[in-house]
Amino acid sequence: MSNKMWGGRFATGPDAIMEEINASIGFDQRLFRQDIAGSIAHATMLAETGILTHEDRDSIVAGLTEVLAEIEGGSFTFSRALEDIHMNVESRLREKIGDAAGRLHTARSRNDQVATDFKLYVRDTIDTLVVQVNTLQLALVTRAEDEAETIMPGFTHLQSAQPVTFGHHLLAYVEMLGRDAGRLLDARKRLNESPLGSAALAGTPYPIDRHMTAEKLGFDRPTANSLDAVSDRDFILETLAAASICAMHLSRFAEEMVIWSSAQFGFVRLSDKFTTGSSIMPQKRNPDAAELVRAKIGRILGALTSLLVVMKGLPLAYSKDMQEDKEVAFDALDALSLSLAAMTGMVGDLVPNRERMRASASAGFSTATDIADWLVREINIPFRDAHHITGQIVALAEQKGCGLEGLTIEDFKFIDQRIDSRIHKVLTVEASVAARQSYGGTAPANVLIQAARWKTELTGQPHEPRPLGKKKHGGHGEGGG
Repeated sequence: MSNKMWGGRFATGPDAIMEEINASIGFDQRLFRQDIAGSIAHATMLAETGILTHEDRDSIVAGLTEVLAEIEGGSFTFSRALEDIHMNVESRLREKIGDAAGRLHTARSRNDQVATDFKLYVRDTIDTLVVQVNTLQLALVTRAEDEAETIMPGFTHLQSAQPVTFGHHLLAYVEMLGRDAGRLLDARKRLNESPLGSAALAGTPYPIDRHMTAEKLGFDRPTANSLDAVSDRDFILETLAAASICAMHLSRFAEEMVIWSSAQFGFVRLSDKFTTGSSIMPQKRNPDAAELVRAKIGRILGALTSLLVVMKGLPLAYSKDMQEDKEVAFDALDALSLSLAAMTGMVGDLVPNRERMRASASAGFSTATDIADWLVREINIPFRDAHHITGQIVALAEQKGCGLEGLTIEDFKFIDQRIDSRIHKVLTVEASVAARQSYGGTAPANVLIQAARWKTELTGQPHEPRPLGKKKHGGHGEGGG
């Protein structure tokens, strides 16, 4: 038996294996809202241009509205024999309203239909992801305000480098996420052209109004080339590229969460909500949520790579290979959404151990650069010479088994007679971070200014910088190691 939706050319139905490899309803059924919205817009346009009677349009729109309610209510039965969401909806519509349903597909093809549905879905998903990114940013900004004066070690090569503030460190991720949101919005802007009405590949002889359907579906304009419209998948490739970069940023932060929450670091404590225990070691508190966020980049980047490989050799216009676009995309975008939600929860619940952070920031001669800067600024020594002198000072402290702040003025003068007691003012980690007032620097006042700027941008409401020294919110105590 041939497929009644497209089988006029065929005497028999597909083999069971062909049906298995061809069907996409198992995953593309999630496009039902977009598919029905596109069909309603198309039917409305067909009636306005005189291609369809108003009676048929009203019947189609009413029938599609009923189908939508059935799917949302869980009473709709999806059929693999009907291959995809488009045929499942159309078949049910025919059952409801009869022959009028067959007129809905006038002046369109499944090629432009699926491209339209998928663009609408990706656009909706981008909107949701950007809200999630902004929510995570706001959680980080709020925490950064509380930790504007919390001192921690800054690292290069995962070696202690210079003291920074915890708030400044958190704001680094706010900046990254801001660019992530920008990339997603850029992808949204470029994808917002309607393929509907391009038909199979060459357009249609019917006097349709593609600008009307584009407007009804919230697109900026119709696509300008019918071949491009039905074969374009760079909109999802670009979205997956942006998602991969965002997931990479989340992975880096998750890695730091794993490191910071270890007993060896003890910088933060993750709550019970985002950790698990061990089946054999009762003392364990495993940062599983952070580890899983760290791993999600593999799925998301894998989806991008997979689809690039699918598309790289396809001639224009549509090929069935392109059915492989949706399953990996759905999985990747779901993974990013879940990762953003998990990271937002972890940021909101983590408890910093400020004493442990400060002690670690003071280790490893982290204020050595401050000595070199003092020599340049106060004694007018060329920086390269100051760097050499500071190296000798560090070597002396290492030899004596003390920190830089443990050296006496006699120790400093033993290295260079020009050094005086004022140097002791730059040896504390507090002095080090406070001195970094250059734009974008780690000084607590800078952190509060940048936090206020981001709060203003993210909430749309003006925010003034919080005063230095203001009491931190409860629940962010000194403990947690």
